Amino acid sequence: MRIDIITLFPEMFEGPFTNSIIKRAIEKELVEIELHNLRDYSTDKHRRVDDYAFSGGAGMVMMIEPVDRCISALQKKRTYDEIIYLSPDGKQLDQEMSNQLSLKNNILMLCGHYKGIDERIREHLITREISIGDYVLSGGELAAAVVTDSVVRLIPGVLSDETSALSDSFQHGLVSPPVYTRPRNYKGWEVPDILLSGNEAKIEAWKLDQAFQRTAERRPEMLEKFKKNKP
Repeated sequence: MRIDIITLFPEMFEGPFTNSIIKRAIEKELVEIELHNLRDYSTDKHRRVDDYAFSGGAGMVMMIEPVDRCISALQKKRTYDEIIYLSPDGKQLDQEMSNQLSLKNNILMLCGHYKGIDERIREHLITREISIGDYVLSGGELAAAVVTDSVVRLIPGVLSDETSALSDSFQHGLVSPPVYTRPRNYKGWEVPDILLSGNEAKIEAWKLDQAFQRTAERRPEMLEKFKKNKP
């Protein structure tokens, strides 16, 4: 997979992309991530990429020309399965969406800033808009890093235990059950006996029951959706 990210602040990705799982995925050549500074595509002598909104009001707007120049230059090199704009009013990222994106070959993401981007970019250049939550960030870089992490970890070979991603929260429409490790007894806090029984069928039944209970307590809206989608 290849992921291209258009940004005004490439340095913001140094931490997320040079550590942990994404770093290993890059080293294994399972994913290629390239950052593109939007200012490099500005024709302004000061490398400006923003201007005042025609309607007036506070805040600047990212201009269409440098964004179009950048996207067009990248499209000459490859065909993108998705051109994504990270936006607070986009469709909210969930596990199903991450699963879908992990099957793509080439993804391009645009990180917004200021008051937003010229609407014509959204109308004519973007294929999908994604939000990571109902709140506003200073820019799209953090959202792009979140999307990248959620997608890259699903690529076969990225995780040392490939079955791990299959048991993640939300993967089957429920949150994950509780997990425990050594010691068995800590300050009198015991690990449930069922997990030490060796009876795989009973253990799996317990985990499913716990997943249902947790989902009902913490994310009841998910449980309703799960019930509706259940065959």
